[in-house]
Amino acid sequence: MVNIFALDIGGTKIACGIYDENLDLVREWKVPTGKSLSDIEGAVLKACRRAREEAGIAAIGISAAGNIKPDRRTIAFSTNIPCWIEYPLADIIEAECKVPVIVENDANAAGWAEFAHGSGQGSSNMVMVTLGTGMGGALVLNKELYRGSFGMAGEVGHLPMVSSGLPCGCGLFGCAEKYASGTALETLAKQAVRRDPEAGSKLLELCEGDPEKITGSLVFAAAEAGDELSLSIFRETGSWLGKTLAAISAVLDPDTYVLGGSAATPLLLAEARSAYPKFLQASSFRPHAEIRLAKFSGDAGMIGAADLALRKVRE
Repeated sequence: MVNIFALDIGGTKIACGIYDENLDLVREWKVPTGKSLSDIEGAVLKACRRAREEAGIAAIGISAAGNIKPDRRTIAFSTNIPCWIEYPLADIIEAECKVPVIVENDANAAGWAEFAHGSGQGSSNMVMVTLGTGMGGALVLNKELYRGSFGMAGEVGHLPMVSSGLPCGCGLFGCAEKYASGTALETLAKQAVRRDPEAGSKLLELCEGDPEKITGSLVFAAAEAGDELSLSIFRETGSWLGKTLAAISAVLDPDTYVLGGSAATPLLLAEARSAYPKFLQASSFRPHAEIRLAKFSGDAGMIGAADLALRKVRE
């Protein structure tokens, strides 16, 4: 029996899972990430030692929040974990555990999980778009993860959609994630409620009268209850999402899009599906990509990392 250890390392916690050769979860747990480089490294190595002692492991797959070099061993940098700069994570773990280690960007790992075992099964060219605080992406082209020449591919949230548009945390303006993400839903809702409190009465009721407490989940709840203002916000956000997917199709022509993340709701899916053909080049003369919701939720990164590590063992 082959066991694989997978870690999903984020800015605040490390999710750990031991998987068997069928990718069934044997055991899982979580630990704090820590702040300093030594704290993070110590937490990761401690988790690896625990997995090795409890189950024996043939390989380790890591889903990490950061830009990973093409060798899938070194973290070039990470916005969420600033102390990771040119950090040889795989080398450090291999020296300790004596098994192969693969490091993958968290969005890529989640995208691979969906392609291999989730809503992307059966596709040849798939784009996963994760919608949360921002907009992430993963590309599977010709049934292989595409990372680009420098490991930077898939940053669909930073497609420049609006000239001189809203400022983005990346330093650019008018990026797609400023108009189609969970944060975009919240921003539009807060602006609308302040502009017209009467129209926003349902949202104000849900947020106890404080617009700053409006979240994407509150907007979704109000929309599900038929609140017209919230529905209009979903229509606008969904339109931007459909436009973004159409822009991606103009370059990559995928057969499938998979939408994941906390803001990927059935309502937003419906709006994106409606808007997509309106912005698609030669829409009447070409097949349209399928747009689906993701199968997996918070464990997608671990599943993808485990599968990639298992494939490494079987090479």
